[in-house]
Amino acid sequence: MKVLVTGGAGFIGANLARTLIGQHWINEVVVIDDLSFGFRSNLDGLEVTFSEGSILDEDLLKSTMDGVSAVVHLAARSSVPRSIGDPLAAHRDNTTGTAVVLEAARSQGDVQVIVASSSSVYGANESLPKHEGLVTRPVSPYAATKLASESYTLAWGHSYGMPVLALRFFNVFGPLQPPLHTYAAVIPAFLSAAMQEQALPVHGDGTQCRDFTYVDTVVSVIVDAIHRRVSHLEPLNLAFGRKITLLEVISELEVLLDRKLTIDYQPPRVGDVARSQADSSALRRLFPDVVPSDFVDGLRSTTEWFQESRPWLTSET
Repeated sequence: MKVLVTGGAGFIGANLARTLIGQHWINEVVVIDDLSFGFRSNLDGLEVTFSEGSILDEDLLKSTMDGVSAVVHLAARSSVPRSIGDPLAAHRDNTTGTAVVLEAARSQGDVQVIVASSSSVYGANESLPKHEGLVTRPVSPYAATKLASESYTLAWGHSYGMPVLALRFFNVFGPLQPPLHTYAAVIPAFLSAAMQEQALPVHGDGTQCRDFTYVDTVVSVIVDAIHRRVSHLEPLNLAFGRKITLLEVISELEVLLDRKLTIDYQPPRVGDVARSQADSSALRRLFPDVVPSDFVDGLRSTTEWFQESRPWLTSET
């Protein structure tokens, strides 16, 4: 089997590629990434076929798609603040990009397409836990592009009989996640500040909660989906219902680092969602054998990677 990972030099993509090449039933892993947010070094030492370029380049996409059995579409402009600063770029990369990938896959015949959506689609809907039947209320351009992307994915499944899976990622964290300053996700932002003995930036009062999911768990679900060729014509949450506040994350980091951390409280950011927690019922039905990683164990592994790799010294792309 040949698998294509778009955005495969990014955080989740590189972790996925590392696991895919270890599967005996996979013959080749192909990565396409324009390196606007990913790093070629994330793939160092991995036996993957790498193509540098954009998913909007239809000729390149067609050539990399040749002979592929499954596509995992992770390439995206994945940041709420970035989307607010440049909403048209977010639309082009996330929404149009997804349609281009779907069409390229359809042209190859019977290709499974797994697409990364986001819990941000729930937006202003304050119900907890978030189940897939809730009304979606995006509050940022990024969230709107993800809702459009998953809608396109499911529409291609309905219209053309394609095997598709639209996964709503919640707050994924783990090794290789870059601390890219203004646009960093919360855990790498905290770790970057802590390692440099700076105050940890908290937008709001820190009581906002997230359903953090360690990247190994996300990878396990995707690999299982490819292996069993799982297709589902409704969006699917990929998280396990853990509600953890930012202040609780900081407390766990203090234990792991064995020191008190200072906090820099800042105003809430436009587009941020205050509370997030997944209903994982549908996920558990479709993936009964996947066991989520323990949050503290994942945080410990991520902290160790930060200490060893010192990613805050890498220039922002």
